[in-house]
Amino acid sequence: MNFADYTYARPDFATYKEAYLASVAQLQQALTLEEAKTAVDQLNHYRSQVDTAMNLASIRYSIDTNDQFYEKEDAWWNDYLPHFESLDFQFYQALLASPVLTELKTIYPATLFLFAESRVKLFDEKLIPLFQKENQLASDYNKLIASAAIEFAGETRNLPQMTPFTQATDRTTRKKAAQATTAFFVENEEKFDAIYDEMVNVRDQIAKGLGFDNYVQFADVKMNRWDYNRPMIETYRKEILEKVVPAAQTLYQRQQTRNQLDQMYNYDLGLVYPSGNAKPQGTPEELVAHAQVMYHELSPETGAFFDFMKEHQLLDLLSKPGKQSGGYCTYIADFQSPFIFANFNGTSGDVDVLTHEAGHAFQCYESRWIKEPEIVFPNFESCEIHSMSMEFIAWPWMEGFFKEQTAKYKFAHLGDALEFLPYGVLVDHFQQAVYENPQWSPAERKACWRKLEKQYCPERDYSEIPDLDRGLFWFRQGHIFQSPFYYIDYTLAQVCAFQFWKRFHVDHDETAWSDYLAICQVGGTKTFLEILDIAHLRSPFEAGALDDTIAAVSEYLAAVPESDLN
Repeated sequence: MNFADYTYARPDFATYKEAYLASVAQLQQALTLEEAKTAVDQLNHYRSQVDTAMNLASIRYSIDTNDQFYEKEDAWWNDYLPHFESLDFQFYQALLASPVLTELKTIYPATLFLFAESRVKLFDEKLIPLFQKENQLASDYNKLIASAAIEFAGETRNLPQMTPFTQATDRTTRKKAAQATTAFFVENEEKFDAIYDEMVNVRDQIAKGLGFDNYVQFADVKMNRWDYNRPMIETYRKEILEKVVPAAQTLYQRQQTRNQLDQMYNYDLGLVYPSGNAKPQGTPEELVAHAQVMYHELSPETGAFFDFMKEHQLLDLLSKPGKQSGGYCTYIADFQSPFIFANFNGTSGDVDVLTHEAGHAFQCYESRWIKEPEIVFPNFESCEIHSMSMEFIAWPWMEGFFKEQTAKYKFAHLGDALEFLPYGVLVDHFQQAVYENPQWSPAERKACWRKLEKQYCPERDYSEIPDLDRGLFWFRQGHIFQSPFYYIDYTLAQVCAFQFWKRFHVDHDETAWSDYLAICQVGGTKTFLEILDIAHLRSPFEAGALDDTIAAVSEYLAAVPESDLN
């Protein structure tokens, strides 16, 4: 059965609620492990059905935000998802209060109970209208981003389709592309401000309504940060500022010299080489065909996985009008199917997003044995290890994508990953400041962004595009709107992925693949630090881990002669 044939049916909430609460009552009344297990398994079945329906509606709406049927379904889910979460809240309460809780913990993953402990702190029925409003605001943001219709180079283009022009060898084209893209955000500035202003207000009310001091505290619980806390994140951000920002600036200085620029403006950052950035050589169909060869040669497990994805048409990769921006992987539980969404635009990012999302998809494909929908994927800082590491694991096959431009791709890929770390912690720092000051005006938020941007990303010279100098860049960072505080996770995972990069391509460690496969197979049944232990990786919070990792990457990049990069 292909993805197009996966049947979507909106659940009948009243019928679902009656059956669900009957199983919750069975769990509450269960006095033996067998009785409790029967109830939990039935509840997992119900929850997977709802998770499947929700994902199908979400995927199909993200593919075409102009589809009126799925726009209505998206609105319905925005209203009803908090009601489903209310039922889950009752399940988590019953699970944690079970007379046979100790026995249940011997047969279900420990993270299920950690998850339940987190979730019972995050819900109150009286807050449902606020949860509904938050969901709809996220949809409003997505639709606004997808509405971009930028007239450029004789065609109407959406935001992903503008990316190739921001990497053009012609400087005038780069500048005009940056101006045209920025103009979209300026023209819609009041709408973005209004959406986010209301989001901050709603989230602040939710957090305080549940007894938290602010939404920062709420978010850290929601993100299931069981192995680390906000003070550790703040220390880690400071380490990135002190140790990684200088290393990134060295790369930018090389780029400026390589491209013979007296002054490097923000619109120059996208061009890594004077002869042009590495681009995939082939049609999207040819790229996917090579990916299939690559995954067969990598391992039997990845070969079977990618065959499954192609056979069931579980990849939607091309950018088109009305399609949401970005890329993601999700999991359709009842069909045991990962799904990859992307926006190919002819840049090296096509290969990056394909290998990145394939890392996520392979992990959940290997974790199909897990029946609890909330722990098929691990927490974000863990699941991003699978995706970011897969980008590097795929390096030996890059010649099939980039031909004679392979060396240029690898240097830029590794360099971009290093340069990303300061930006990644900037996003977290900005959000912490915003939610600790929910009374800020839109102008104050923009000023905060620009102040922090100058600290973490001093290479961004917006003097020729003054609107960005006012602090508008973050409008395009969807996570800030849709998934607050989901971003520091990328940087933690990137530090771990660098370790896999070193093990695969510098140390030639023969155990690296088995360790990677092992963490894909445990899914979300382990915590972040437990996953690092299984993978034999050092924690980014461990003293010296960041120094050693950044030193290895910097040394590799420094050893690449400029003659190989022009």
